Amino acid sequence: MAIQRNAPPVDVNKRRIINGTEADVIQLYPMRHKFAWEYYNSANSNHWLPTEISMQLDIEQWKSPTALSADEKSAFETVLGFFTTADSIAANNVVMGFYKHVTSPEIRMYLLRQAYEEAIHTHAYQYIVESLGMNEAKIFNMYREVDSIFNKEEFILGFNEGIFDSSFKTGDFEADQKFLENWCVFSLILEGIFFYSSFAVVLGFKRQNKLPGSVEQIEYIMRDESMHLNFGIEIIQGLKKENPELWTPDFQARITDLVVKATKLEYTFAQEVFPKGIFGLNAEGFKNYIEYIADRRLERVGLTKQFGSQNPFPWMSEAIDLSKKKNFFETRVTEYQTGGTLSW
Repeated sequence: MAIQRNAPPVDVNKRRIINGTEADVIQLYPMRHKFAWEYYNSANSNHWLPTEISMQLDIEQWKSPTALSADEKSAFETVLGFFTTADSIAANNVVMGFYKHVTSPEIRMYLLRQAYEEAIHTHAYQYIVESLGMNEAKIFNMYREVDSIFNKEEFILGFNEGIFDSSFKTGDFEADQKFLENWCVFSLILEGIFFYSSFAVVLGFKRQNKLPGSVEQIEYIMRDESMHLNFGIEIIQGLKKENPELWTPDFQARITDLVVKATKLEYTFAQEVFPKGIFGLNAEGFKNYIEYIADRRLERVGLTKQFGSQNPFPWMSEAIDLSKKKNFFETRVTEYQTGGTLSW
């Protein structure tokens, strides 16, 4: 990228999420997309590391012949099996799909932070698996062996193919609409539906005072992913505003149809996790919950809800709200070193 000397100042009114000038990406101020800078600073305030969290009680419960039933252990392993691959997919999408095409420097700043958080999440799953003495190969390879996980992740990866291609470039109607479609699938479906149903499983363990260290880590992940989801919705709305020609009736129908298909894939996953039901949760209850959150995601971007289901797990909404308000430094066991005390 060539830097033009004595060029006029950047015009904030010409800044765009995509298809802005190349010079924009290296000059942070003046900002146009201020929401992204706010997200970046909020994310930095919520920094955490999995190794700060004690897993001693989890280890005792996992080894105990009575603390957890076989169905509970199977449900937890299946959820971990989904999470381990899903967060890697999310990281790849941020780095290889979004970052290089975005021309807003403040949005790029948050995307860099988001990519780092996806790495922290993968670290957390590894820490849980290792701490509990699980079969690491089984958990991290589950996406190849469990059809319901494979089908969800293959569904998401199918939308990466276009924008991951080295020849892909935004700038025309077809490419820009493809880019918007990918962000809709990534935010509304992967982060907005697939993640949230698995979060509900983990919060079911919390309600029973089981696996507290693992649950705490996934609560932190849920807080991060809640920000990722809301940020993605901000991006979708921003792309619609800057490129209204992309939001055609046919495109809206396609996104709605994809959300409906994804919701049905999640039904199958729920049956995999709850073949008999645990904690009063079962596949039928999850079907209604998945439909409920799918409708909410559609409405957030101005689309018509498709299911009309009520939330069968009101405690889930309360738990998520509490997690958002939680002080993430209450249980820290390690203090960070400041720059002046680091030894090299």
